[in-house]
Formats: sequence, C-alpha cells, structure tokens
Amino acid sequence: MKISKGTLASLRAFSSLLSRPPCTSRPLHFQSIPSSNLLPSLPSPPVHHHYQTVNFSSQPNSISELILSNPWSKDIEVELQSSIPTLTHESVLYVLKKLQKSPQKAVNFFRWASVEKLSSISAATYGLMLRILAHKEWMKEFWIMVYDLSSQGFEIDKATYDTLMSTFGKAKMVAETAALSKLYSQMAEKSATDANVNAVIGIVSGSDWDEDAKKKLDDLKLSLSDAVMVKVLREVRLYPLRALGFFNWAGKQPGYEHSAVTYNAVVRILGREDFIEQFWSMVKEMKSQGHEMDIDTYIKLLRQFVKRKMMKEAVELYEFMMESPYKPSAQDCNVLLRQISLTGSPDLDLVFRVVRTYEAAGHSLSKAVYDGVHRSLTSTGRFDEAEKILKAMMDAGFEPDNITYSQLVFGLCKAGRLDEACKMLDEMEVRGCIPDLKTWTILIQGHCLAGEVDKALSCFTKMMEKNCDADADLLEVLVNGLCSKNKAGGAYTLFVEMVEKARLRPWQATFKHLIQKLLGEGKLEESMKLLHLMKRHNFPPFGDPFVHYISKFGTVEDAVGFLKALTVKQSPSSSAYLHVFESFFKEGRHSEAQDLLYKCPHHIRNHADILQLFSSMKLRNAA
Repeated sequence: MKISKGTLASLRAFSSLLSRPPCTSRPLHFQSIPSSNLLPSLPSPPVHHHYQTVNFSSQPNSISELILSNPWSKDIEVELQSSIPTLTHESVLYVLKKLQKSPQKAVNFFRWASVEKLSSISAATYGLMLRILAHKEWMKEFWIMVYDLSSQGFEIDKATYDTLMSTFGKAKMVAETAALSKLYSQMAEKSATDANVNAVIGIVSGSDWDEDAKKKLDDLKLSLSDAVMVKVLREVRLYPLRALGFFNWAGKQPGYEHSAVTYNAVVRILGREDFIEQFWSMVKEMKSQGHEMDIDTYIKLLRQFVKRKMMKEAVELYEFMMESPYKPSAQDCNVLLRQISLTGSPDLDLVFRVVRTYEAAGHSLSKAVYDGVHRSLTSTGRFDEAEKILKAMMDAGFEPDNITYSQLVFGLCKAGRLDEACKMLDEMEVRGCIPDLKTWTILIQGHCLAGEVDKALSCFTKMMEKNCDADADLLEVLVNGLCSKNKAGGAYTLFVEMVEKARLRPWQATFKHLIQKLLGEGKLEESMKLLHLMKRHNFPPFGDPFVHYISKFGTVEDAVGFLKALTVKQSPSSSAYLHVFESFFKEGRHSEAQDLLYKCPHHIRNHADILQLFSSMKLRNAA
C-alpha cells in the first residue's frame, strides 16, 4: 500500500500535532557490561518439584534419528529390535511425533511396532497416525489406518475428529470430509449400543462418587480393558473427582492393572487448577508404577495450562518432562517464555527456571531464548537487567533486530517513558536496523494506551513519511485510540482516508467498533457511509446498532436509507424489516412504523408476520 503525497498532506492536516516539542530525554543506550553468564546478578530461585528426579536417556531421540537418516529396511528393523528392549506406548508415541513430517517412515515404524508389540499401540497412537496421514497424497494409508483402528476396537476421539475435519476443510477435501463425518457418526451409534460401558458412564457421571456407586459397579461385573477405561474416562472428563474415583476403583479389581495408557488418560482429566494436587499425586503414582507421561499428553496439558494462564503449572510440567526420556522440543522453551511475558506482570522466577532447565538439558541459548528473557525484563521495567541480557546476547554472536528493539519500545511505553521509546526508533536506524511496521505499531499503540493520542498520530505521520505502509492492525490501534478520547469523528476521517485513498482493507471488527462509537455521538450519516464501505469489502452489513438508533432518534427516511444499505443482491429479508418495525413499536413510535410500511415493497407490506405484527399492535391500542 503506497501512500500518495496528497494523502500524507491530509494526514498532517488532520493530526495537527507536529507543533508539539520533540522527544528530548536521553535515549536508552546499551551498556558494555561484562557478563559471563545469563543474569549473574540474580540468584537462582528454588525449584519445588512434585515428583522425584530420574535419570534420563536420549534413546527415544536416537531411535527417531536412526529412522530419519536411513531408508527403511530389514537392517533398520534389526537395529530397532536391539535398540528398544522394551517397546512402550510412550516410546511409540514419542518416536511417531518425531516422524510426523515424514509420513512414510511413520507408517513403517508404526507397522513394525504393531507386529513387535501390539500392546504398545493405543487409540492415542492411532489418532496421531491419522493426523500425520491427513493429506491428499496419503489418503489410501489414512483409510487403511482407520480400518485397523476400528478392527482393534478403538474409536476416533472427538479431539482427533475435530482436527481431521479442520484439516480436510482447509484442503477442500469434500469427499473425505463427508466420509469421515459419516464414519464418526456410525462409530458413535455403535458405541451407544455397548450397554455395560454406557451403564458405567451413567453410574460415574450420574451422582457423587460414594460407596453406593462402587456397589453398582461391582454388580455389573464389568470386563475391564484399556479401551473400556479410556472410553469411560473420556465420557466423564467433566467430573474429575468422579473420574479419579472410578480410576482408583478399577485399579483394585481382580485381574486388571492400569497401564501407561490409562494413567495418561486420567492425568489429562486432572490437569486443572482446582485439581492440581491430585494431578501431581497421580503423576507420581504413574512413575512409581514404571510408566511415563507420553508426549501427546504433555502437549495437550501444556496447551491447557497456558490457555488457562496456569503458568506456574506449565513451567513445572516442562521441568518434569525435561527430566524424562521424552523431552519436549526446543521450541517449547520459546513458547513458555513468550507466554509468561504475555501475562501482564511476568513472573521472572518462572522465566529463569525455564531457561535453566533448558540449559541443563544441554541446549545452548538461541536468540529466541535471549529475546524471551529480554521480553519479560522490559515488560516489568527491569531495563538494567535487560541491557545485560542484550550484551550477553551480542557476546554470543546474536545482533539485536526488530524483535529485540520492539520489545524494548513496548517496555518503555508501558513504563510511561514515551520520549525514550520515540528516540529508540532513531537509535535503531543509527545502528542499521530499520524499524518495521510492527515496531511502529507498538510505539503508536503505547502512546494510545497512555492517552497520548495526538502524539500517536504524530508518530503515525512520521512512519508514513518513511514509506512504511500501514495495515489493518495499525488502523485498528489508531481508531480505538481516538475513540477512547471521544474523537469518533476524527477516527472516521482517518479511517475513510486510509481506506478510500490508501486502499487499505480494514478488519471487520474495526468497522463495527467505529460504527457503534459514531452512533453513540449521533453521527448517523458517517455511520451509514461505513455500512456501505462494509458491503464494498464483502463484509456482512452490521445492522443491529442502526435499528436501535433509528427507532429512537431517526426518521422514516433514515429507516428507508438504512434498509437500502442492507441490500446486496436483493432486498433485505422480511426479518430485517420486521426487526425495524418491532423496534419502532417498542419506542412507542407507531405513526413512524405505519409511514415506513407504506414505503415498503409490496411483498413486505403483505408478508404474514408483518401483517400479524401490525394487527396485534392495533388490537393492543384499541384495548
């Protein structure tokens, strides 16, 4: 999106801010502070584990490396047999995860593992294989795998089904989507006929876990297996304590012993903030029985902890898995550091624990890790320590880039040091790092959040003069900033300038927010123009706030204009007209509703629902 000189001139006139004095405070420079390690001035925090430390082995990684670096052959199978004395559910899942970008090798290993030890193959391993094979070129193997899964008595779980449907949908695999949907429904119907299993689910989910529930289960004389356990646990996952009670009951039944599969199934259920004590207790029990948390369970739990902002638990889980044979990928360190930094008030103790755990596993610090630590330090205003990190990063051979500087700009803005943030962009250029759109957006958003909207617009104008093109994200930042200062009219002027002259395509949410703010200031004409602009950008018209505003403050002509604005290829639906009429009646503006009816198309005036509405209103008035 190139900006014309005329548009730049319009922006300058609109902002009228360049008369403000420039930033004069001293820029924040990088200090040359010797540093032999990461943050030497900060003590190592104590680590509180919920589990016992175990010796770890790199064997699972070695197996996947062996398979990836060689063509599949009998020699590879012989090597695998000698390398894996005990093939487990956990090891199969881990190796498959490493092979997921090499579907043929994943299939070869899976087939070999199925022959060598079928008990290591579970619904989870089948689910992972289906996700690996969910591509057009692997459909033959995919459906063979589905058949094998079904013949082994397993079902496709809901999470796997949703993932597969999403993958097929994005790839426009219509036939496969329909076939999988039909198959999943058939599996669900078949599952519903399993009376004994459904009886167990009813008992466990239907009441509190107590002696009566145990007695009912005893009376069923259920034949327990991993498949039965996983199915029941999946269906009662919304009742963690009942699921735990059932799990413990099953473990005491003669002839049945829990496996890694069932342990992993129950720890997934217990991985919630209100059951975290039971979660770690079960993890400890699982290890004492010689089982490990599998990599699939770890990934799901980590996502769950992060989503629920349980960062302490996420870090403890990461520490736990880094001490197991099934180590997380190096990328998980970066993900955790980023998520901690996004919490608003990053816990530096957690940051350093993640980094030290990462280093203890033999990894050298990457630029992404340095940036991850730097991000939390700048976000919490620890600029001195942040400079030390930058020095250590440069000593390690990594140069600061837009990501690094953007984090510093964000931290300075958050700390209210706006002048220093502005000067940081000048310093970037001096150092040969040209600020990109992301850096400018952070600077402008920082000013908006601080209430300095005029200064934000000044920064925006400067950005445009440097031929850095705006995007929908930045436009949304500016619109929200102006509206927060009750300047919806100014936001509208900027919005139209950028959309019509600079050819920028805004977000739908920006349209909606600005329309609501304009109507809040009584600017119906401007709002209507935005409604037309939405149509030009192929967004569905945003009609609800107009109906409320027009029925309360507008005229019949306004209502007619609004209904025309809703028209795309044909007249608005009868429900749109009905909504407007109902709103007029609700405001007590009966004559306006009647006048609008006369101006409507013939098919609307004679629509049954609309005739019924007017008839009922006449009866009500007569009464």
